[in-house]
Amino acid sequence: MLARSQYNWPASIAALILLPFFFVGGPDWSSGPLFKAAWNLGHILFFTLFTLAVRPRRWLSGAWLWLACTAFVTGVGVIIELIQGNVGRDSDWHDIFRNLIGTWLVLAWGYRPPAIRWRRVLNWTLRLTAAVLLLLELQTVAAVAEQQYRIANQLPTLYNFDDPHPLHYWRGRVHRTQEHASDVDGFHHSLRMDLLGINLYSGASLDNLPEDWRGYDSLEVVLFNPDDTPLDMTIRVNDIVHDRGHGVYSDRFNRRLHVKPGLNRFQIPMSDIRNAPKSRTMDMDEIRRLVIFTTHIKQPRSIFIVRLALD
Repeated sequence: MLARSQYNWPASIAALILLPFFFVGGPDWSSGPLFKAAWNLGHILFFTLFTLAVRPRRWLSGAWLWLACTAFVTGVGVIIELIQGNVGRDSDWHDIFRNLIGTWLVLAWGYRPPAIRWRRVLNWTLRLTAAVLLLLELQTVAAVAEQQYRIANQLPTLYNFDDPHPLHYWRGRVHRTQEHASDVDGFHHSLRMDLLGINLYSGASLDNLPEDWRGYDSLEVVLFNPDDTPLDMTIRVNDIVHDRGHGVYSDRFNRRLHVKPGLNRFQIPMSDIRNAPKSRTMDMDEIRRLVIFTTHIKQPRSIFIVRLALD
């Protein structure tokens, strides 16, 4: 058994191979939710291998083993997150908990249950707890996978207005409401977007949306303006190449929308979006972001997004 051998070379080598990926590679700020969620499981894998390689039972046992390993892995995790925050990576303090799950799995499952009854009961309790924690992390990834599958297959609709958690998809001041909802796609809700006059730019960004826009002729945007005065807004669409580039204005699609009082329908030819970047063609199977915003408004206002769909 690995737990009884003097050295665990396979685990040691595997852990050394995985170590650099804490600081290089992996998802960036523009990566999709599923890639990020799946990548996070690497913390559990690494510390499982690391604990197998170190074999702390050579020096400690009982409660001291669990306390020392938990304290050590927590400290290492804090250091890793601090370093990541200074090398262009996003710090995620939940990763420390994932590190601990990897270590606890080995401590609980890495040796035979003791013969003494109460210790055997305690050991199985720890085993089941570690297993449940692992399953919860796997369930989180499975939920993200199910969500992304749903999004990818909801075309031609770009957003499900009946979803109760718009901030899982949008950035900005958006709220689900039944006001001015359209039954065109069978939805019973719209999205109220609050625009603040204190900011140069004010609006919302749909960051989690179907990526493959190939095979469609146009983008339809339906907005409702509840005020008596019109409002000039801008719609922006960009692909992943733009996100991972310099983000210049000429490398994405931008169009001014003159939103009159009441219901407004805008039909944007897909060819205009495809050919919008100045020096290339937009990657239509990796659309990453749709933004609706305004600039220089003098007082707070609200706009209702009623429909976002491809035709």
